[in-house]
Amino acid sequence: MPVFEYTARNLKGDLVRDKIDLASRDDVIAHLRKNRMVVVQVREAKKGGGLSAMFQPGVTTRDVVIFTRQFATMINSGLPLVQALDILAQQTENKVLADVTRQVVYDVESGHTLADALRKHPKAFTDLYVNMVAAGEAGGILDTILLRLATFLEKNDAIIRKVKGAMIYPAVIFSVAGIAIAVLLIFVIPTFQSMFASVNLELPLPTRIVIGASSLLKNYWWAIIAVCVFSVFALNRYYKTQSGKLQIDKILLRLPVLGDLLRKSAVSRFTRTLGTLISSGVSILDGLEITARTAGNMVIHNAVMESRASIAGGETIAGPLQKSKVFPPMVISMIAVGEQTGGLDEMLTKIADFYDDEVDAAVSALLSLLEPIMIVVLGVIVGGMVVAMYLPIFDMVNAVQ
Repeated sequence: MPVFEYTARNLKGDLVRDKIDLASRDDVIAHLRKNRMVVVQVREAKKGGGLSAMFQPGVTTRDVVIFTRQFATMINSGLPLVQALDILAQQTENKVLADVTRQVVYDVESGHTLADALRKHPKAFTDLYVNMVAAGEAGGILDTILLRLATFLEKNDAIIRKVKGAMIYPAVIFSVAGIAIAVLLIFVIPTFQSMFASVNLELPLPTRIVIGASSLLKNYWWAIIAVCVFSVFALNRYYKTQSGKLQIDKILLRLPVLGDLLRKSAVSRFTRTLGTLISSGVSILDGLEITARTAGNMVIHNAVMESRASIAGGETIAGPLQKSKVFPPMVISMIAVGEQTGGLDEMLTKIADFYDDEVDAAVSALLSLLEPIMIVVLGVIVGGMVVAMYLPIFDMVNAVQ
């Protein structure tokens, strides 16, 4: 999302210069007018360059969790809102979050609500965060909402780290194996090739294949790297399109073991997000829209948005979710019961707790399955290369005898 610099006059007539992340210039103007400010100038901010911009730290989920818990404690202790924010700006270790907090303090002192002040900084505070804070302000339970937010963020972050952690181990193993195979092909195989060429021996097919792979890698390594880079770039561009994201997400959900893990983590995130929003006083329609945007999977996103349209038409949530064939029957049934009994938020939280444990089990199953697969694959590749290079030597020994 682009960053815009704006200059505007507040209700006191003072000039205010600041930056904001919104989709377009018109959105910035509409936002400023909504906050009763007179627009003087709006322009897109120049992107920073150099190493400082490249390595500028961001705001992590952990930073936001600590910020939220401390904020909730101070509000619950009776500290005024502005004073609590000012203390957080001084003691927050993340400099980016500290700067954002100071801007929030300024906006709150200027008469904005806390939710409106946070909404200006979507890179630090998500739509879910802002809407829950707005519900907390409206209901006078901001401290309770902040504690609930911190708990939600911690659990959601734990699920994401578990899924990523399951991917790191095989990625590292295959990377190291790829480097080892490349070293064999570039440095070791040519030695055998020279030896075989000196004796003018007809080579078996496996040996010729390995020598051919070695020659290909030595002579056309630049083309191989170019093809790999282009493939990654093209796949990334395709994934950024709506149709591409939908197709790739469908494929990922159909993969054995990994698809099951992704499905369970998506169900856990969906149910916990929606349950947290509804229990915090956010309307079901707004809650479904926010949940769809944070789903992380286009298949889940489309199913949730269909549920939102169903609710708006006076029907139930469960029907469209069932049609997507992503959500297990148990989840659909429990959501349907929650709708009928009026305890949807509690039911969603129970589903999320259950699927947190399911994600743990799926991660363990994935890792236990990957270990023997990696051993077999690497053994076949490396062992096959060794055997292929020793086959001519066996033929030479037999010829001598």
